[in-house]
Amino acid sequence: MANHLDLEEQEQLDQLKHFWNQYGNLITGLLIVVLGAFAAWNGYQYWQKRTTAQASVMFEEVEKVLRSGDLVLAERVFSDMKERFGSTVYAQQAGLSLAKLAYQGGKVDLARGALTWVGASQADAAYAAVAKLRLAGVHIDAKEFELASKVLAESYPASFNALVSDKKGDLLVAQGKGAEAIPEYRKAWAGLDARAEYRRLVSVKLGALGASETAVD
Repeated sequence: MANHLDLEEQEQLDQLKHFWNQYGNLITGLLIVVLGAFAAWNGYQYWQKRTTAQASVMFEEVEKVLRSGDLVLAERVFSDMKERFGSTVYAQQAGLSLAKLAYQGGKVDLARGALTWVGASQADAAYAAVAKLRLAGVHIDAKEFELASKVLAESYPASFNALVSDKKGDLLVAQGKGAEAIPEYRKAWAGLDARAEYRRLVSVKLGALGASETAVD
């Protein structure tokens, strides 16, 4: 009986050796690939968390500088942030904050540059959309109507359709095309949530053009 079991064990060992000789290198290679991918993924996750944490700290510093009103220093710090953490949403947020302060301070070129950068960033589509809408507004105020139209013709998330229509209406009004602006404002009004405060502003814009929110005038 013992000899029979010994023979079976020897046969199994021989089969295992044969299998390993035939497929061992392939299995080892696959294990190396799998384990390497797992290590790379963990490394990427660690790098991403570390980068996000560092970007968050730097964003707080940018905000402090912006609150001080020092646009020269703010621009320098933002440039550094773009270079080091340009792929993060914190860089986009910093760009939006800088653009707002710059525009209020009469530094239109600086505001335009920051908004253009944020609008082109792929870190967060919503922040990019906000930047492009604000950039269109800057162009409209400067009577740069072709540039505003070009920005508004770009791609936006579906959730921004109403706001894009509203901005298109603003552009048409600025061009003296009030009648053409009405349909855009109506699309904006219809697309905004009934509870949205901004919807009331769109109603005011329509009223100023002698129109109601619907097509029945």
